[in-house]
Amino acid sequence: MAERLANRTSGVPRGLLRFLVLTMLAKKPMSGVEIVEVIEKETGGRWKPSSGSVYPLLAWLHDKDFTSELHSEEMGIKRYALTEKGKAFFEKQIANGRKMLNKLEFLVPLLIGKFQFDPNDEEILARTKEPAQRVVKTLLDLREEKNYKVTEQIARDIERILNKCADELEEIVRKTREKNRRQSG
Repeated sequence: MAERLANRTSGVPRGLLRFLVLTMLAKKPMSGVEIVEVIEKETGGRWKPSSGSVYPLLAWLHDKDFTSELHSEEMGIKRYALTEKGKAFFEKQIANGRKMLNKLEFLVPLLIGKFQFDPNDEEILARTKEPAQRVVKTLLDLREEKNYKVTEQIARDIERILNKCADELEEIVRKTREKNRRQSG
């Protein structure tokens, strides 16, 4: 039980689940089970919303006429789709989210720098803080550029660069894990 509680992500920002559910339903009709599975998969298993939070939210969205129920041919499965009223509500949520991000994004580089590593490793990894902050800040800056349209080529370039960085970091983690297993084994 204690292990299960330790693996649970606490402190998920209020309203995040609603925003994620609206985002998913804006793409396609989904059931509560599908929503839970997508969130769990997208967070690498770090967050699996409980049915006790997803289903009351779906009921609330339905009661407000933000969704309609689509009955599936699968026994007992209800999928929900956004109504026009729900799409308008979702657009308002996006606008509110952007305002909040604009107010808080200055904290992102600070948070990355302060909570990136174990305090015992902070001195060794001090040089990594600034590049990590630059990457996040640059992505945020790109979002904020006025009169700037991201082209397919720019998106591919960003994807290639980030994939290369992720691949190299994953290789470092893999080698570190192997080394630790050999030393402890």
